[in-house]
Amino acid sequence: MHHASDILLTLFIVFLAAQIGSEIAQRLKLPGVVGEIAAGCVVGPSLLGWITPDLTAAGTPLDVLSEIGVVLLLFSVGLETRLEDLKKVGKVAFLVGVLGVLVPFGMGGVWAHASGFDWSRSLFIAAAFVATSAGITARVLQELGALQRTESKVILGAAVIDDILAMLLLGVVVSVQGGEGIDVTHLIAVLAGAIGFIAIIGIGGARMMRWNSSWLDKPQSPHSALAIVLALCLGLAYVSTLFGLAAIIGAFLAGMIASETRQQHTLEKQTQPLLALLTPFFFVITGSKIDLHQLMNADAAIMLLVVTVIAIASKLIGGFLGSLSLGARSATMVGFGMVPRGEVGVVIASLGLTAGVFSDRIYAIIVAMSLLTAMVTPPVLAWMLRRDKGTAATDETV
Repeated sequence: MHHASDILLTLFIVFLAAQIGSEIAQRLKLPGVVGEIAAGCVVGPSLLGWITPDLTAAGTPLDVLSEIGVVLLLFSVGLETRLEDLKKVGKVAFLVGVLGVLVPFGMGGVWAHASGFDWSRSLFIAAAFVATSAGITARVLQELGALQRTESKVILGAAVIDDILAMLLLGVVVSVQGGEGIDVTHLIAVLAGAIGFIAIIGIGGARMMRWNSSWLDKPQSPHSALAIVLALCLGLAYVSTLFGLAAIIGAFLAGMIASETRQQHTLEKQTQPLLALLTPFFFVITGSKIDLHQLMNADAAIMLLVVTVIAIASKLIGGFLGSLSLGARSATMVGFGMVPRGEVGVVIASLGLTAGVFSDRIYAIIVAMSLLTAMVTPPVLAWMLRRDKGTAATDETV
């Protein structure tokens, strides 16, 4: 699409679909994100076909808006997350992040090899089981006002660690698939760079803002503070990609830095209209990337079921074991919070298809698994959080 009118029509369709889907989901007592993803399936190739793959390809207006939407979402989540709170759950988050990568990678690789793939392809498939989509879980936690819970902070901290390890694993499997030797020195350098970036920006930036943030009020515009921190958000989102990390990691760090300012509450209110406009694009586009026509036979449906069960169980096990010190109920909540693969699995599936590692059917199955985990998790997590609040209220009454 090259004409501005065509682009505007597409944006209108996506945005309207998001609002309708979200409204229906909330009336059914489900998180709005579920309805937005489902709306993407409806307007995508699976049903109506109004949003085709060429409209969501890299660099298209929808892709750009989708990326900006999830970047702003994680920035807003960072605004509600203090560095000191993350430090309190650091050990647990580290265990959840590590086990949340190793268990899915191991189970996914074993399943793929048992299904007839050679080990190099099996490892590539296993990589699609690994990375958690922080954006989807963060949206659910934000909708339910649960970002200040200990479990939420563990999930967010673990998602950062998860992203670093997933990046390294992907580098390894790409090298193996290409027949190249694994350059350990390069991997160590990449790991050190990623950790250094997060530590320096996250810790250093938070301390700097805590020390003095009055300069944000010096410009004359009433929205000057918002403009400055949004520039910081976009800048760090870009820099994080230079270190091989997802853009949302940099955005989350920017929000966490801004949370240390005395303008925090004002910034939270000012970002709400931006979130209402842009974040729906991310979730609708995520849903539109599945094509059910590739799964319209018994073998593919059974394989999808098995893959999805492994994807859910492996993350749940890793997250549960890593956070068991919080208690079984909280550990289960953390485990479910780490389940969504979302856009991360879609990206890895796309890499596999481009490299000739996956057939169209395997690609469709991995994409469908990624989106199913994104749709299954929100209602389960919402139910657990509401149930936990209800139990706490009953205990207080007693």
